[in-house]
Amino acid sequence: MHDFTNLHTIQQLLSDGATNCPALTTHYLAHIDEGAELNAFISVFKERALAQAEAIERKRAQGTAGALAGMVLAIKDNIVLDYGGTTCGSEILRDFKAPYTATVLQRLADADAIFIGKTNMDEFAMGSSTENSAFGAVRNPVNRERVPGGSSGGSAAAVAAGMCTAALGSDTGGSIRQPASFCGVIGLKPSYGRVSRYGLVAFASSLDQIGPLTRSTADAAALLQVMAGHDPLDATSASLPVPDFSATLEGGIAGMRIGIPKEYYEEGLEEPVRQALSDTVRFFEELQAVTVPVSLPHTPYSIAAYYILANAEASANLARYDGAHYGVRAGQSPSLEEMYVNTRSRALGAEVKRRIMLGTYVLSSGYYEAYYNKAQQVRTCIRADFEKAWRQCDVLLTPTCPTTAFRIGEKVADPLTMYLSDVYTVSVNLSGLPALSIPCGRDTQGLPIGAQLIGRPFDEGTLLRLAHLMERHFIPARQVLTNGMG
Repeated sequence: MHDFTNLHTIQQLLSDGATNCPALTTHYLAHIDEGAELNAFISVFKERALAQAEAIERKRAQGTAGALAGMVLAIKDNIVLDYGGTTCGSEILRDFKAPYTATVLQRLADADAIFIGKTNMDEFAMGSSTENSAFGAVRNPVNRERVPGGSSGGSAAAVAAGMCTAALGSDTGGSIRQPASFCGVIGLKPSYGRVSRYGLVAFASSLDQIGPLTRSTADAAALLQVMAGHDPLDATSASLPVPDFSATLEGGIAGMRIGIPKEYYEEGLEEPVRQALSDTVRFFEELQAVTVPVSLPHTPYSIAAYYILANAEASANLARYDGAHYGVRAGQSPSLEEMYVNTRSRALGAEVKRRIMLGTYVLSSGYYEAYYNKAQQVRTCIRADFEKAWRQCDVLLTPTCPTTAFRIGEKVADPLTMYLSDVYTVSVNLSGLPALSIPCGRDTQGLPIGAQLIGRPFDEGTLLRLAHLMERHFIPARQVLTNGMG
């Protein structure tokens, strides 16, 4: 069986004539069928993906294929495509068909990536376990009794199970990095503004960012290269030049200052995670990097600030799902107001309702100053903490999550405990910084542990270079493929 774990290997096999794009796509489609129990996909584009593969194979024969020819990509189902559906994991959008394609997907299609399907997710990206989907929970391919993380759990599970070359996720408070950590793959959250959000269904517009989940750092660099750059359709996308991310992968790190924030290594961190991060620190020190203790003193307030701000933005963004404009509509309602109430009551899940109510509350008269305004002030303090840290170091190294993947159902009844899964990731979104999770070990039960690298604004290149070194040391045997697939 051929090794289809990364684009470089795939393109070499294509060049050697050992496989072709239709055969490659068929291989992944078979793996999706074999792994149906994982529930990683909401929809699969079998015929269209094969047709795409045939067209790209013809381009390859003519020497006109794009940079991503051979990349079979899964897409989180909150990124719109003008075919198939875009459900956001919600009953309210079960039959919704988007009339346009997101900028990132158009750029990837132009580079000849093949879209194989849309992945399962927490409803409207609200969750840390992908148990909040109207289409059922996703299982972790490493251990099927465990969650894959969330909200991009379907994308992480699909990559880890060898159902695609790579996948796209979205990250509002850790929704790429936490699933990457739980499933043992690489997950990159770019700087806010690096990648267009046009066509990403909004959860919290000042926090959301699209990024890749992959099994190699080189694939993350290749995908970011194509996706990044200013988009006139997105006013929040940055008008900055896009560096050659692939060229930044190689090179030493002697003298690089790696900050170790003490607040990320305190009570609540499981011992196997602490040990794996200690091993990572030693690895970098052996490469002559310099580790520097730093402090991010407002970290303890990040979860509270995040869940006020994210829910406030969600309250506003999700007001459009009322049954009047698009999506599911409750029938037999005697008035317009009752139609709104009936539609949202029946077609939105419990977690989404909880967050809308919390967000509406903190924006309401009498509470705006006490909660929303205060959270914005905390956000400013958190950003200032990072800015101070950059005067002492070039990059930060932290755990991605305080624990490894927990059991399905374990935290559903305790939302606060579930929210604390994101304790090490939300500060990055509040500050608009780039961050990457990469496997750095396993616990005694064989569950993956992720290390998080946090970079200066728009310095994804440094994160990718460090991750590339870690990849060679910590995942030499492609250990993420644990279920016999791929």
